[in-house]
Amino acid sequence: MGLCLMMKIIFLLILFSFALSCKAQQIYSLRPKEIDLPENSYEKDTNNELLDYVGTWNNKIITITFKKITNKYDTTFKHYRDYLIGKFIVKDSNGNILFDNTNLSDDQAKIEGVSFRKYGTKYSLIYIDPDLCHMTGSARISFTDATKTKLEWKYSQDNDWVENECFYHGLPYSQRPEPLPSNIILTRQ
Repeated sequence: MGLCLMMKIIFLLILFSFALSCKAQQIYSLRPKEIDLPENSYEKDTNNELLDYVGTWNNKIITITFKKITNKYDTTFKHYRDYLIGKFIVKDSNGNILFDNTNLSDDQAKIEGVSFRKYGTKYSLIYIDPDLCHMTGSARISFTDATKTKLEWKYSQDNDWVENECFYHGLPYSQRPEPLPSNIILTRQ
């Protein structure tokens, strides 16, 4: 057996072994039937549903810009996924800026998409703000019209706990900061 033929056989064996050791990444829709996705799988926006939300939305109080993040590893759930992030500016009735996080990097965005509701068209988001004592809340967004130019925003702030070191510890709920509006309609810019 010649050296050239022997090298070809070894190369083919190595290539075959490598092919067997590689596993194809399992891809799941953003609306999976499975509750727990396998490790290192990919929860992909296979129907491009998130693109309808991408862009800038506003009303007199808030301007929020949604951006789609793709194939990002989620260390909590140990799989890759597509989701939205949101950056926003909130103003008071006189136009004074109260909150502005539009200059943060995408990894520091305070609003992050979670998933579509199992039934229906509402998309769930979470809000975590390290600058406000790790204030948290959750939001749901959904379109109110067939042209997808109006977006209903429903936000619920978590008020269950406030750390003792927090600057607003001990204040009644009515005096605590409210960075996001509760229930509004946003219009696509």
